[in-house]
Amino acid sequence: MPKRPTRRHFFGATGAAGLALVGMPRSARADAIAGPGKDLPRERTAGRLEVMATLDGPIVTGLTVSREGRIFVNFPRWGDEVPFTVAELVDGEPVAYPNRRINRPRPDRPEQSLISVQSVVVDPDDRLWLLDTGRIEFGEPTYGGPKLVGVDLERDEVFQKILFPTDVALPTTYLNDIRFDLRRGQGGLAFITDSSDTGPNGIIVVDLDSGRSWRKLHEHPSTKAEPNFLPLVEGRPLLNRPPDGTPTHMAVGADGIAMGADGERLFYCPLSGRRLYSVSVDALADESASEDEVAGTVQDLGDKGGAADGLESDAQGRVYLTNYEHNALLRRSHDGAYETLVHDPRMLWPDTLSLARDRHLYVTANQLNRQPSFNGGRDLRVMPYVVFRTPVDADPVLLR
Repeated sequence: MPKRPTRRHFFGATGAAGLALVGMPRSARADAIAGPGKDLPRERTAGRLEVMATLDGPIVTGLTVSREGRIFVNFPRWGDEVPFTVAELVDGEPVAYPNRRINRPRPDRPEQSLISVQSVVVDPDDRLWLLDTGRIEFGEPTYGGPKLVGVDLERDEVFQKILFPTDVALPTTYLNDIRFDLRRGQGGLAFITDSSDTGPNGIIVVDLDSGRSWRKLHEHPSTKAEPNFLPLVEGRPLLNRPPDGTPTHMAVGADGIAMGADGERLFYCPLSGRRLYSVSVDALADESASEDEVAGTVQDLGDKGGAADGLESDAQGRVYLTNYEHNALLRRSHDGAYETLVHDPRMLWPDTLSLARDRHLYVTANQLNRQPSFNGGRDLRVMPYVVFRTPVDADPVLLR
């Protein structure tokens, strides 16, 4: 019987091999460690992603799909060169929408142009809404900049503009994402997250008929970033890292938002946090309800297994969540259980979700964590950004 190598012999051989690797080029070292033709265990993926479009140039955030399958995206003016802030994808290419003229920012007449759109959403009546932060490179907005713009998709024309007063869209407000219930009031209500990283957070409610708006859950703990929140993205702690200065924690408040299937609860979460919350829509819709009354309806739905950017929901009562710490899409069932729909290393920072009538969940992947502000001034983004979709056995929530 051959003599079995002792533990000392084994490690001695390994150590000798390790010494032989010193000085090798990195690629050669990898081949020597793995051995020619050998595959080592690696992280498992899940689900199936279909590439719908690849985008070069400015960062993309929002995404929505119309009844007829038209895809719209937006490019906020965060510092990249942005020729137009809203686009329709035509044969996979972005085309200024609804036209180039309105996409040229006019700081002198901000109400007449799109300044910096953060979110685009098609409502249950198949109308497109553009959520304009009014803030170029996060600068302080002026009245007429922060607004909600409705576009008729049959005529490709603006049919309504709702300007937010300065006591609703505050100097620090960042209008982030929006959902609708068209059964409420004369023309329906819209619900918007204020995700500001420098000021108060909350939920903004908009009466689409009168254009009136009001704030709820103003500075409620559920809308705030978790203190000293430290996400791990691509295996690296994500912090604000200025070229000169001390790194600080990312502190972005209420961001993702989704309407429950029956319209009774609104789901939301801070970008800087790992918990999911919901609140009574009746309480939000009652302009006269006190902050304490609205806060009394908030439910903490617990840890969601990672930080999320966009949320979505389906007619079966389930909630969909991006998970930017794990390049994943999750689905939460009625009993609070989570399942992984997609886990894919190509989905670098899944941002916005849109559940379309073709029973696919669409998502933008925009490498947000690779921007210069998180990397000491270095731009680590590698083109392209991607619009993906994945099949789901579900229909969108259409409250009308």
